[in-house]
Amino acid sequence: MKRIWIILLMGVLTISFATAQETNTETRNSLKLHIDSLVVDIHNDTMLRIIDENSWLPEMDIRKKTDLHADLVKLRAGNISVPFFAAYSSPFFGQPEKSLSRTLAMFNALYWTEWNNPEIMSISSTYEEIQETVLERRIAAVPAIEGAYSITEDNAEELLLQYRDMGVKAIGLTWNYSNQLAEGLYGVYGDYNGTRSPGGLTGLGLSVLSQMNSLGILMDVSHLSERSFWDVMENTRNPVIASHSGAFGVTPHPRNLTDDQIQAIGKNGGLIGVVYHEEFIGEPRNAYVKDIVDHMDHIINLIGVEHVGLGSDFDGAYLPVDLEDASKTYRITEELANRGYSDRDIKKILGLNMLRVIKENDRLAQETRILEDIIITPDFKMGESFKDKKPVFSASIIGNLEGVETYIVINGIRYPVYAESDRMKYFPKEDLSEKFYVVTFAAAHPDRGETRETRIVYIE
Repeated sequence: MKRIWIILLMGVLTISFATAQETNTETRNSLKLHIDSLVVDIHNDTMLRIIDENSWLPEMDIRKKTDLHADLVKLRAGNISVPFFAAYSSPFFGQPEKSLSRTLAMFNALYWTEWNNPEIMSISSTYEEIQETVLERRIAAVPAIEGAYSITEDNAEELLLQYRDMGVKAIGLTWNYSNQLAEGLYGVYGDYNGTRSPGGLTGLGLSVLSQMNSLGILMDVSHLSERSFWDVMENTRNPVIASHSGAFGVTPHPRNLTDDQIQAIGKNGGLIGVVYHEEFIGEPRNAYVKDIVDHMDHIINLIGVEHVGLGSDFDGAYLPVDLEDASKTYRITEELANRGYSDRDIKKILGLNMLRVIKENDRLAQETRILEDIIITPDFKMGESFKDKKPVFSASIIGNLEGVETYIVINGIRYPVYAESDRMKYFPKEDLSEKFYVVTFAAAHPDRGETRETRIVYIE
């Protein structure tokens, strides 16, 4: 009965999101409209700011008001119910293990933040998870990756599964530098020589794109070179996002999207999260909320209101003069209302458009079969610290193991593990030299499906 009630309530909430009473522009209350809307912000770099730069461990609980653009207080004040928290890792050219460690440090910080604030925030990635979290009046924190420098030929397939396990919902293949997957905006690798990279997506990049489509992980085209962008658009099966980009036709900056690119995203059914960074939307130290909405106007005139969202780049951008932090997000609603946008269209821009893209990617994802009669329980929690450089990774396993393959995955590399006396154990053969690792215990049956338990660990 409780499940039926929740489903019915979700339906009512969805309808209330998607419909709005139109009012006269002169008498509209834009603040109330903002509060009544579901607000999704597709990109911030806040986790980058809360970790210690030596240990990479989280040290700032954003429950309290901080000097950051986005903390839990400011997100609440700005009514941002669904923020995407990006894991940005410097390319560490030629060191994918270090890039992976840094990426995991960001996710560890996000899980640590959730653990400290369970009544305020819940990590969510699917449409259903986001709806349920919002219904509970909590912030639905969505993990994302900005620059997949951790993915290589050796680890790609299994590491993407581990990212899926951790709730990663969007991945941008590159930051501005190129890598093993694609040509970045600069068209060069992250070495000191500025070595030119091949154009477009690599064979590995195309394979990763295909697997992301199957897993329902959104492809983020911000920061890609133009040739890489077109390779994505020609090969993706799912709607894409540009998590934090502007319109080149308004501000001719290389990070912004040309009209042709914007039209391709519209045709694909995707979405552009308009960025707030002053250099991308206007003049440095002289950019305003009106400039953000100018970019929205341009995109909407090209492809319609259904393909625009918010992509702030909080804690990774220099913000407009009149949008100091996340608490001031309502000023975008105010500007949209002043320009005559309807309540319904404003609600689409603020969040409904992005929910649609998430829901469509979930729908197109390949269905996974869960091995429900086996329970795996690792002997360590998310974020556990190990002092030994060769820690023993162990877990209990209970259930029908007939015909079942058991194994462990560490940083995308798979190793067989035999279950004995309801226990699984793995002893690394070499020292673990990086700070963070992702460990998955799994049991799979060719007909019944698979069950997995994934944890991030810290090596002191």
